Amino acid sequence: MDRRYLNARSPLRQLEQGLHGGLGSGNVGAIVAGAGVGKSAFLVGIAIDALLRGETVLHVSLRHGIDHARAHYDSVYAALSASTRLDDAERTRLDVEQHRRIRAYAPGEFSVERLSEALVVESESGAPPALVMVDGLEAFDLVPDGLARLRALAQRFDVEVWLALDGDEAESAHLPALLSDQADSLAVILTAEADGAEIALRAVKDHDNPDLQSLHVALDPTTQLVVRH
Repeated sequence: MDRRYLNARSPLRQLEQGLHGGLGSGNVGAIVAGAGVGKSAFLVGIAIDALLRGETVLHVSLRHGIDHARAHYDSVYAALSASTRLDDAERTRLDVEQHRRIRAYAPGEFSVERLSEALVVESESGAPPALVMVDGLEAFDLVPDGLARLRALAQRFDVEVWLALDGDEAESAHLPALLSDQADSLAVILTAEADGAEIALRAVKDHDNPDLQSLHVALDPTTQLVVRH
């Protein structure tokens, strides 16, 4: 399958439709789920989708080192290319890697200011990132205005910022306590939870839209990639 056709037919297009157009530059979105449900794979899947369009992605890992994050991308890409029979998969993989940036921070070392510095460096050294993935946000103490500052950063650099946050499955239909006072700074909030043979994705917040449509997508329990529901 040609990469352009793959991108156009990706289940992520259905997710974007369900979110009234997707997250959008200058906005911050979050996926909230319990441990091991597939939050990290969800972020990587969105990142690879953008990388296949030739966009630059900055992946920030607060839980694991750079090698672990790189291996996760390799694993998700291998599953995607195999399941779709992607044409010239090796050459495409090398092209994807050229546009991917990975930074890792130990617990307590990450801050919005450090992310801003990283974006300046990445922008000055090549194509500016269009997408920022922050995996493991629970690894540092979220300051009271942390999400508001992330939103200001997203607007300043005109990037989409996606976060993976741990949440209690019992709270999956509502905003976790971590977000209760800062939800206004997030444009999109998704939850993921086991639903029979699939991992259901649900929208808890979709910009300012009161009608939360069905997303018609889920996470495959084996690959943890987004699939049509």
